[in-house]
Amino acid sequence: MPSTPTDTFARDRLPPPDRMPTLLFGLPELQRLPARLNCSCALLDRRVSQGQGDRPCVLGVAPDGTPIRWTYADLQREANRIARVLVEDLGVVPGNRVLLRGANSPMLAACWFAVIKAGAIAVGTMPLLRARELSTIVDKAQITHALCDARLAEELTLALPQCPTLKNVLHFNRGALEEAAARKPASFQNADTAADDTCVIAFTSGTTGQPKAAMHFHRDVMAAALCWPPHVLRAVPDDIVIGSPPLAFTFGLGGLLVFPLSIGAASVLIEKATPDALPAAIAKHRATICYTSPTAYRAMAGNLAGHDLSSLRKCVSAGEALPAATRQLWQDTTGIRIIDGIGSTEMFHIFISATEEQARGGATGYVVPGYEARVVDDDGQPLPPGQVGRLAVRGPTGCRYLDDERQTNYVQGGWNLTGDAYLVDPADGQFVYQARTDDMIISGGYNIAGPEVESALLLHPAVAECGVIGVADAERGQIVKAFVVLKPGHAADEGMVKALQDFVKQTVAPYKYPRAVEFRQTLPRTETGKLQRFRLRQEG
Repeated sequence: MPSTPTDTFARDRLPPPDRMPTLLFGLPELQRLPARLNCSCALLDRRVSQGQGDRPCVLGVAPDGTPIRWTYADLQREANRIARVLVEDLGVVPGNRVLLRGANSPMLAACWFAVIKAGAIAVGTMPLLRARELSTIVDKAQITHALCDARLAEELTLALPQCPTLKNVLHFNRGALEEAAARKPASFQNADTAADDTCVIAFTSGTTGQPKAAMHFHRDVMAAALCWPPHVLRAVPDDIVIGSPPLAFTFGLGGLLVFPLSIGAASVLIEKATPDALPAAIAKHRATICYTSPTAYRAMAGNLAGHDLSSLRKCVSAGEALPAATRQLWQDTTGIRIIDGIGSTEMFHIFISATEEQARGGATGYVVPGYEARVVDDDGQPLPPGQVGRLAVRGPTGCRYLDDERQTNYVQGGWNLTGDAYLVDPADGQFVYQARTDDMIISGGYNIAGPEVESALLLHPAVAECGVIGVADAERGQIVKAFVVLKPGHAADEGMVKALQDFVKQTVAPYKYPRAVEFRQTLPRTETGKLQRFRLRQEG
């Protein structure tokens, strides 16, 4: 039976039963998940109670440059104190939504665990998001509290006038949160949550540009840790994990926090994990497993001179399709075969992947144990190997959008339709990626909704019309390209290109800006005025 949180907002806004995904718990370890579950107990507290509290847990660097090396017991104490601040000082009750804003760091990990311990719902946000995007997230999830890095306070402060539900904001990293936490005891009684209470709301952009909020239960977090990691990644407790995906992404949350802690391993959480900085960080921390995007692996391959990567033994790629050339380049450079995989925010993490022994260029891999996948036609009927269709997946996790009619697009007949076109190779049964089936642009590992960029461009006073698509790019997979019709009196020149690019960077997250701009006199539209993006792609 579900628990009854004090704040039932999330449970009240789950999809109706007939629109829920079918869940599979065939693996014995999945069947052993209890009905009452707070995932902070399984990931953190259990390790301490078993006498392993002195194991390295999260490593990083403080804002002043001081190295951070927290054990499991250290992280537990920090999380417990912050949880007390949330409950005792800010009045957080189970079911409240708490926005987390900060770059990857041990402190952000402590804040995440504190929210989970309190029985609240963690809502991670990208550090690059602007006030406009933050206010949309706060409004959608009716967020009541926020823990924000003091260095990122400006955009959240700008958003506050549009966020009437957000009453309590505490800053960390030389902020009031550390001062308040220091006055608290290092013990905390975790909220008694049900396995199917929501603990994470992860936002993902759709083709309309309106964010979708995927709700994940405590059970989902632990189920994900029991599928891909032990069967494909096969990490060990002595591993040290590092990578670039933000904890606000489920790719980062799983790979850099949930999965390593689930087996007693350690994670390096650093603010700057760009291709320029990551090789040095791997060498410094003697990291053994790396998570990043295909774009980053390609960039890093030419930036390894002078860095000792001899500790590195596994590399994981997700977020966009891994080009065969990038896989081969990295293997030629390091001797390591990349573990590729496809996951989604809606499914929490990877559901199709291949071990190093199975990996081959151009293919994503096999269905992860615990999941089922098939390629279907437009009517949802399975297609034979070799035919391209829509990828449908089901397993112990699944899509539950927060109060969103688009649930019917993603979940059909109990199957999760990921928006990807795939085929199954008749030769070896591997799933082979073909393309996205919607208007999502995947650039450098980021999902970018073309209509959202269009909305930003249309705010510029010189823009009359615009259309945005993704076009192929050798290094980034795709780049954002904008077709712009200017208002009379404005010059279609390089100065205008830069002005529009800079404007978009200031309006939405900078990585969404159009790297290519083409000026047009008109845009292709239907008789009813609808923009025909497929024609722009053809003309591209």
